[in-house]
Amino acid sequence: MDFRIISLPPFRAASSGLVNDFDFSPAGALGQFNAYFSAITPSPRDSFMPRDFLCFDGETQGMVWLFALSEGMDNGGYAVVDCEGGFYVTYTYRDGDEETNNRLYQEAVAYIEASEVLELDVRPGHYAMGHIITPPEIIAAQGWAQMESFIPVKLK
Repeated sequence: MDFRIISLPPFRAASSGLVNDFDFSPAGALGQFNAYFSAITPSPRDSFMPRDFLCFDGETQGMVWLFALSEGMDNGGYAVVDCEGGFYVTYTYRDGDEETNNRLYQEAVAYIEASEVLELDVRPGHYAMGHIITPPEIIAAQGWAQMESFIPVKLK
């Protein structure tokens, strides 16, 4: 598998807060957070990059959903947090295919562990995360989405 290595800049984000029930229904905390940021239309200059990142906190086994804010963007009443950005090894898979995701995650970790220049950088507040990269119109037409996963790394 080929992996990308990217850099995300520091950013401020609205945060769902820690959610342990993984409830994406409209009544659930993650579903409500999704509805909040999905109603926002970023300006053209801000629409070229991913804005939302679903993070997994391995310590608490919970999820935190972040939405990158631009100046003047409404936080919807959610807490605003500072994200430090950094380097990430990324890979893609069909959203919902956890078997492939788990396999690719293990391959990515092995790739990082074998690297002479990278090491894992998972720590409190700096977790693996994912983002749906398929535009909503394409999801509606084909019936599925592609997820990009981000594994935090740093230089050795």
